[in-house]
Amino acid sequence: MAKSLVIVESPAKAKTINKYLGKQFVVKASLGHVKDLPKKDLAVDVDGGFAPRYEIIEGKKKLIQELKQAAKGVDAIYLAADPDREGEAICYHLQEELQGVGKDGKPQILRVMFNEITANAIRKAFDDPRAVNVNLVEAQQARRVLDRLVGYKISPLLWDKVRRGLSAGRVQSVALRLIVEREREIRAFQKEEYWSIEAELHAAKPPLIRAKLAKRGGETPALPDQKTVDELLAQLEGAEYVVRSVVTKEKKRNPVAPFITSTLQQESARKLRFSVKRTMMLAQRLYEGVEMGKEGPVGLITYMRTDSTRVSEEALTEVRQFVTDQYGPQYLPKTPNLYKSKKDAQDAHEAIRPTSMEHTPEAVEKYLAEDELKLYRLIWRRFVASQMNPALFDQTTIETVATGRDGIEYLFRETGSVPKFDGFLKVYEEGKDQKDEEDEELKHRLPAVSEGEVLRFKALVPEQHFTEPPPRFTEASLVKELEADGVGRPSTYASILSTIQDREYVTKEGGRFIPSELGMVVTDLLLESFDDIFDVNYTARMEEELDEIEDGKLDWRMAMADFYDKFDKDLRHAAEHMTDIKRMEKPTGLNCEKCSRPLVIKWGKHGSFIACTGYPECSYTREIAVETGANGSGFAEQGAEEYCENCGRPMVLKKGRFGQFFACTGYPDCKTTKPIGGPQKKADVALEEKCPQCASNLVQKHGRFGEFVACSNYPACKYVKQKTIGMSCPSCGKGEIIERRSKRGKTFYGCNRYPECEFVSWGKPVGEPCPQCGGAYLVEKWLKAGTFWQCPNTECKYKVEAPVAEPVAS
Repeated sequence: MAKSLVIVESPAKAKTINKYLGKQFVVKASLGHVKDLPKKDLAVDVDGGFAPRYEIIEGKKKLIQELKQAAKGVDAIYLAADPDREGEAICYHLQEELQGVGKDGKPQILRVMFNEITANAIRKAFDDPRAVNVNLVEAQQARRVLDRLVGYKISPLLWDKVRRGLSAGRVQSVALRLIVEREREIRAFQKEEYWSIEAELHAAKPPLIRAKLAKRGGETPALPDQKTVDELLAQLEGAEYVVRSVVTKEKKRNPVAPFITSTLQQESARKLRFSVKRTMMLAQRLYEGVEMGKEGPVGLITYMRTDSTRVSEEALTEVRQFVTDQYGPQYLPKTPNLYKSKKDAQDAHEAIRPTSMEHTPEAVEKYLAEDELKLYRLIWRRFVASQMNPALFDQTTIETVATGRDGIEYLFRETGSVPKFDGFLKVYEEGKDQKDEEDEELKHRLPAVSEGEVLRFKALVPEQHFTEPPPRFTEASLVKELEADGVGRPSTYASILSTIQDREYVTKEGGRFIPSELGMVVTDLLLESFDDIFDVNYTARMEEELDEIEDGKLDWRMAMADFYDKFDKDLRHAAEHMTDIKRMEKPTGLNCEKCSRPLVIKWGKHGSFIACTGYPECSYTREIAVETGANGSGFAEQGAEEYCENCGRPMVLKKGRFGQFFACTGYPDCKTTKPIGGPQKKADVALEEKCPQCASNLVQKHGRFGEFVACSNYPACKYVKQKTIGMSCPSCGKGEIIERRSKRGKTFYGCNRYPECEFVSWGKPVGEPCPQCGGAYLVEKWLKAGTFWQCPNTECKYKVEAPVAEPVAS
């Protein structure tokens, strides 16, 4: 019988660890937390020192019994959850439940921690077990209580003032505030015109010099408009351009530190287009272990929730040897590159890195899913590059002067960079949110020139520019902003970004966050009453206090008491003074088209709308038009009247499943619709063909997925003509194959006798039997190399290039 029980969070981690432990150990999984605050009430005794009331999570009681059964007769119980606050809390709650269970009712309950799941790391951890760290547990408990107080006390206010189902969160609401404030900055932004002037000049040899005007009479010239530019160009007419200086210097670009959680999230979003949530999910799999054939499950990376850039001596030795062997000694620095962690980083952890240099991306490729491999390759390259020499560039700056007709000297400057030694760039280059000067310099190649050389003038090229508003946040830039402000922890960013989207406070367009009207309303209400609680600096200070609790420098109850004093005053004020959006009416200065009474803006379950003050006698309502443009989306009163291009009647704003649209007031006689900012939906075209079900004429209609033919008697008759491909069903032999669409709009093919015949195919069937396996048909596939016919039988590899259709004779 096993003498020791080991408990981890997940079955995958249990399987990997089990490989390294002998038969004296049995490894079980807790499947995450086993206890939590109940959902049905606050479960925090505010008057009793903020004591939380934890309960076993619904569905975990059977698991606890299984763990207790496994603990009977063992000498020791090792708690091996992840090495962070959440992991420590899991261990603490397991310890509470398993206390007194085991051999003689007195088993040793010990905590083991490791940053990577390797034989060496696990051996070290089990050689040096310790007690559960109560300070870590209290830091997690303080965060949990804080979040519960904010959520449970503020959310009901939002339900009452806005709508049910809304939530507020201590960190989530600050993240939302950043998005909303950035959006308001963009909307308030007034673009300003400015110009630049570039001189195109020939040296004795190519390439062409394109030097920008940098100084006029020793000062930076202001070029606000075309008139100023034209006057300046006139002064330079016929001027001679002489090289004043040529300066070449070596420029060094240093490698970046190996990943910590936040930088992994940012770089994964930039380079792989992965959401923060997906990045963390994939990293978890790589950490807990991946099946590697005969080798069994292997943990490929170190623990992925870390803010430390520290790397162990063993890992440094291994990666330095790899750099020498793979790239040569010229790429290896004399001493290991060391990187500074943040001041509050936990240096007990390591940076995110591969657990072994033997597991190259090429070696593990066949064992990993596509996205797992992409993330692993990113982590691998970043780590290897972090221990390589800097990249070197020769940076040359040419300054050219010309004297204008006004006697003033004009200085033009161009800078170019040429790679001299690629260094770490041979392996990895960090992504950027926006291009910078370094990128521009690398584009420019400069000719050889000497001081005093007269350059041959080609042209002066003026260019108009406009200042741009700050960009909306992407997941990468929002994570960067939150981390820079000290708000939240990178391990919580995935849930924060998911929550604000799930609550419909923000949407993502083109990978950037745009606050919804609901998100802006909620933010305004929260800041109206809780400006201090949802302040960026205050939230960052709370994170520092949680770190102090973890270090044993601050009693968690004192921290809770300080917070609650401020919070309780805000709550009482909000209960009396928070704006009641539900019941608020905002004048518009417009009158009702039906009864001439004033129109007001009201709030409904789908947001703001315009309504008549004569309700219920007059039920006139209409939507508020959404403004969309380069500067963003806002809400404004409907402007110029829209008219139906099919019948000439006015169009009104409506809201449907896919957002706002214009609809003809002639409905149901005219069913013309038009998306906002887009062309009107085409009118139905009557056909001579009759409906086989009701004998009405068929019409050609235009839907979300293109043209189709249906009965004009809709909705009384819902007949839709099916699009056949001219092939009988290979399954039943009776029906015809038709083109169909899934709920998501993806085309597939099926038998028109469905549900009697359930034949379906994602690829377009071709009425040719497979010459290799005798299958009844082939399917058409479009690949980069062209169009192919291949056998749908997964065991048959037959594939042939599709024949080119012969042109039809005219």
